[in-house]
Amino acid sequence: MEQQSYDVDIFRHGDAEGVAQLFRTVYGEGYPAKLVYHPDQLVAAFEKKENIPVVARAPGGKIVGYVALFTSTPNPKLYEAGQGLVLPEYRGSGISSAINTHLYETVGNEFGLDGVFGEPVCNHTYMQKTCLTLKSIETAIEIDLMPAESYVKEGSASGRVAVLGTFRIYIPVLLTAHIPEIYQEQSRYIYDGLSDPRTLIASAGKIPDTLKTEISCHVFDFPKVARLSFLRTGIDLENVLDALEKDLAARDIIVIQAWLKLSEPWVGNAVELLRKRGYFFGGILPRWFGEDGMLMQKVMARPNWEGITLYTGRAKQILEFAQNDWADINW
Repeated sequence: MEQQSYDVDIFRHGDAEGVAQLFRTVYGEGYPAKLVYHPDQLVAAFEKKENIPVVARAPGGKIVGYVALFTSTPNPKLYEAGQGLVLPEYRGSGISSAINTHLYETVGNEFGLDGVFGEPVCNHTYMQKTCLTLKSIETAIEIDLMPAESYVKEGSASGRVAVLGTFRIYIPVLLTAHIPEIYQEQSRYIYDGLSDPRTLIASAGKIPDTLKTEISCHVFDFPKVARLSFLRTGIDLENVLDALEKDLAARDIIVIQAWLKLSEPWVGNAVELLRKRGYFFGGILPRWFGEDGMLMQKVMARPNWEGITLYTGRAKQILEFAQNDWADINW
């Protein structure tokens, strides 16, 4: 193709209308993160540092590429990188690599973050390859996270789409992670690939009688996903889950993700309770709470395993861990 001209920089207020137009051109109205369609909201989120975009501008200021850092975890210094896309006629010109490099190498460092994590989709391997060049490593796989409807316009998915959890940590610290007995092999495999130092201890002990469960629940109605952040697991965990799952069933939620703290010595108790309810292994979430987390996940129908395409052997091994655990629980 003919080389297209563009420049890459952090978002400016005047880019907001162009960002909305870019997403409508590529996704129609189907993109789940509705913020990108509302210029005023985009500007406000940028001012609060809740959403920090990097854009590619063509001559004249037209927005032809976009990616953002945004807050989505319990750790306010761990940002998610995502929402990336490039105008079709500019694909193949190096924009995706340029905006992601600027995001990870310049913006991520300048804001003094603990780290950045991404969720490259698994209906193709393009963004998975990009994550490798950005020194981001796979530690988890999120099954059936995205609805097929998000990819109708580009026709790239035959069913719900899984994503990888990939992490790049900027400021390493020595942490202790308590590993549930049933996931010793899986967890040690994942940790062996990280550059951060960790002390791994087998999870032991019961949930203290004096503790009450504290969960933050975020429901995303369009993709029919609920994310449960277990800020503390207490003696009432089963009753709390009963009430939550009843509410989520009434809302036709298809995927439930549970984020557990590996800093809690009794985390293995919570894992066993979740497995009895159909939750299966998703992976490790470095610095998710400041301390590390573990992903457990529940899918209400048979997952779209056949629709998952992975690039690295490491990612394929993490998928195998997840699929084997799902089979163990459901068969």
